[in-house]
Amino acid sequence: MAKIIVVTSGKGGVGKTTTSAAIGTGLALRGYKTVIVDFDVGLRNLDLIMGCERRVVYDFVNVINGDSNLNQTLIKDKRSDNLFILPASQTRDKDALTPEGVERVLNELKETFDYIVCDSPAGIEKGAHLAMYFADEAVVVTNPEVSSVRDSDRMLGLLASKSKHAEAGEKIKEHLLLTRYNPERVENGEMLSVSDVEDILSIPLLGVIPESQAVLKASNQGVPVIMDDKSDAGQAYADAVERLLGKDMPHRFLELQKKGLLQRLFGGR
Repeated sequence: MAKIIVVTSGKGGVGKTTTSAAIGTGLALRGYKTVIVDFDVGLRNLDLIMGCERRVVYDFVNVINGDSNLNQTLIKDKRSDNLFILPASQTRDKDALTPEGVERVLNELKETFDYIVCDSPAGIEKGAHLAMYFADEAVVVTNPEVSSVRDSDRMLGLLASKSKHAEAGEKIKEHLLLTRYNPERVENGEMLSVSDVEDILSIPLLGVIPESQAVLKASNQGVPVIMDDKSDAGQAYADAVERLLGKDMPHRFLELQKKGLLQRLFGGR
């Protein structure tokens, strides 16, 4: 049975779309038929990160309005036969998404896909609410700084009270994904530690994504960073996907790497 996963946060710029792209790609590479749905009407970015922006003809709102069907609108990823993208509209406002329309499209996607990854817009307005309302699981993305964590805590409150599962007396399975983590800055007291964030949010840790230039490079190239298996960030996202699928994986990239003697002598990084 298809599973709907929402990637959400209260604050913008924490890496939701990067995470949606990485998780969706990771699931597809592991053999699961996956679609990533962009709920950010008016500010679509998922197609850029997935490198398919020139292939967008129809969008999510067109499907809801009956202007196109899913077969016409879904974009097949160039790297995986199991991965598809449903882009958002750049020309409509947030009210173009309706609960009835979103539910109808998700139910149709459920007939074909194993996983539906919903890339939520930031904030708590209509698009964000609809992205999480039908979810079975939630990946709550946060940076290790107070305002981001506080906003994520607000989203946990909404997930627990304003989702379809909550209305039925059920609980959405929640996962914490900590992005842009820098152990050196944590050690210097400039950033919250993993345990600090876990203490505040009290949900299971899915992964810690280190601060990395590989994320920006991958975004600019239109390639999900999980495809860069040489980078710390790519490896961390791959580990997170394995945990999402139930595998017990040790967390990496949490500690400050001590420089060896030669690095200290010659200033290597």
